[in-house]
Amino acid sequence: MKLLKLVPDDTNIKFLRWRVPFYIISCVLIAMSWGLVVTKGLNLGVDFVGGQMIRTAFTQSAEAPVAELRHDVAQLGYGEPVTQRFGAPNEVSIRLRLPDGANTDPAVSDKMTQDVVAKIRAEHPDARIDGVDSVSGKVSQELFTTAAYALIAAMIAISIYIWVRFEWQFGVGALFALVHDVSLTLGMFALFQLEFDLNIVAAILTIIGYSLNDTIVVYDRIRENLKKYRRMPMAELLDLSVNETLSRTVMTSLTLLIVLGTLLILGPASLFGFTAAITLGIFVGTYSSVYMAAPILIWMGVTPDSFVPSDNVADRQEKIARGEA
Repeated sequence: MKLLKLVPDDTNIKFLRWRVPFYIISCVLIAMSWGLVVTKGLNLGVDFVGGQMIRTAFTQSAEAPVAELRHDVAQLGYGEPVTQRFGAPNEVSIRLRLPDGANTDPAVSDKMTQDVVAKIRAEHPDARIDGVDSVSGKVSQELFTTAAYALIAAMIAISIYIWVRFEWQFGVGALFALVHDVSLTLGMFALFQLEFDLNIVAAILTIIGYSLNDTIVVYDRIRENLKKYRRMPMAELLDLSVNETLSRTVMTSLTLLIVLGTLLILGPASLFGFTAAITLGIFVGTYSSVYMAAPILIWMGVTPDSFVPSDNVADRQEKIARGEA
């Protein structure tokens, strides 16, 4: 019985033929992503801006009245609440930013919580308060700063690792691919104003790890082929390397997307942002390994004989003596 192969052994797709237009598109997307982050900003969660989250369950209802809750709480004058289903259909989380003066006077935030809880119970007798979580603004700023440092440190450490394992040109390519992946993920969160919290930071770190893994697989094959095909044009050598690793890339991405697609459709609302970030990361991570990390080696001046050790005087004399020169 012949085995089914998603990618035939003789696959020969000319990926590098379109490297210039794809690079232009990618650079435009990176610029647009950061433009969205600067202009629209990220919808930072309570983890990063400080605030109160009140978790409520409606014991006599099949579904939580999200729209009514949002309207009722907004009437209290503490700003527009972020009201989302949290867990079961009849469970909901209500998140509010800390009011002015809450960082210096805890009584201000306590009063806000009491007012919100009283309003919910007055309008919805079957409401059960399952918990109240509070994060101060100072702690939130520290968390945001620490998270940003973690992302930057991870990307720098990965680039150094690639540099040590391969050559510095490979490190530059890996770093650019990671910047591309993280930028597009941040751009998606800024565009759709999805909540950006510590779970999303974990998702971005996961994306960095996946993209690195995919890039290393491609780079390792490129390094092997640089030793085998000294006279092959660089673009053809890169195409060959990508095609040789394509089967592994397709299978890995496909199996992950099946799981992530199930989570997006059937998973709880609390995991939607995390799942959406990783789903996008799978696409852009695979894309960047092919169209970001590989083509940049050409523009960095890498050729099939770039890393061939040069002969010293003794080596040349030995070759002359053997009649090889």
